[in-house]
Amino acid sequence: MLFRRRQPISRLTKLRELFWPRRGFIRSFQYLSKRILRLSATPHAIAAGVVAGVVSSWTPFIGLHFLLAFAIAYLVAGNMVAAALGTAFGNPLTFPFIWATTWEVGHRLIGNGAPVEGNVNLEHKFSVAAIESMWQPILKPMLVGAIPLAVVSGVIIYCVLYLAVSKFQARRRERLAERARARLADALQGSSV
Repeated sequence: MLFRRRQPISRLTKLRELFWPRRGFIRSFQYLSKRILRLSATPHAIAAGVVAGVVSSWTPFIGLHFLLAFAIAYLVAGNMVAAALGTAFGNPLTFPFIWATTWEVGHRLIGNGAPVEGNVNLEHKFSVAAIESMWQPILKPMLVGAIPLAVVSGVIIYCVLYLAVSKFQARRRERLAERARARLADALQGSSV
């Protein structure tokens, strides 16, 4: 084969790299950031799209994050690709933090920080699959807690991304203009000789 390894890696190494890549998560973050910066849209559309993805990641509706991100991006005139990339904010490493934070903030906003009465049997609630049985102890606090966290993170991310994309696109236009001027100058010199 054309792209085979000289030394095949073991199954244990494959499993380890599934959870912790060999080069770490920095490379994935760098790829994602470059992918976002290189989108061909206005700085507002890119920033609004990413914020739509981040805001949808704060909600407890895991299977609906893409659809929710696309709906929010449509409402705020955001880029759909940027919205899809923004949902990477919610991933298996960040979900426990997101869920714990939204539940705690929501519980404090709704219940004034009072402890939950009794134990919440999640296994039973998910096996029954009744949304009304999960609404009060789980989903309601998480949704209420997601609102202030999504607003704060959305404003910060929008400001940072808008400025970054604006600067990146301005530098890119300058480089392309400089190349065009150099090619034009070379063409004019070549025709005059």
